[in-house]
Amino acid sequence: MKGKVINRIKLEMDALPENERLARSCISAFISRADPNVEELSDIRTVLSEAVTNAVIHGYAGIEGGKVTVSAVLYSDRRIMMKVKDCGCGIADVKLAMQPLYTTDPSGERGGMGFAIMESFCNKLTVRSKPGKGTIITMIKQLENESEKESTI
Repeated sequence: MKGKVINRIKLEMDALPENERLARSCISAFISRADPNVEELSDIRTVLSEAVTNAVIHGYAGIEGGKVTVSAVLYSDRRIMMKVKDCGCGIADVKLAMQPLYTTDPSGERGGMGFAIMESFCNKLTVRSKPGKGTIITMIKQLENESEKESTI
């Protein structure tokens, strides 16, 4: 049985690199009600950083005035669903873009590991994108249940 929605949050911000920290901090504070362990919190902060950075750097490459929307839903079964949406250039081939080491960055500054990192730290990752329309990254992280937390202490 799926849990019921406990709470939700939605942030819209300018597509600026410094707003990655803002998104990470806001969502971290939002999920604190679920009392995640340090590893879970670190995983969530990492996937949000990767997703927002991708939206800013790749989604709006050469485009001024873009917006990034970050949302999260906390469920009673300790699941967290996070979405990062941009209305930027989109991804022509999502399957290719999700391959480790694939990058569209000609400067070589980007390693092409963003999606691989997101996939490894989430229970589920989906990427929907249309060229010229933007991208929505949906990440689901299942936190340990209360009985598992107590048994590890």
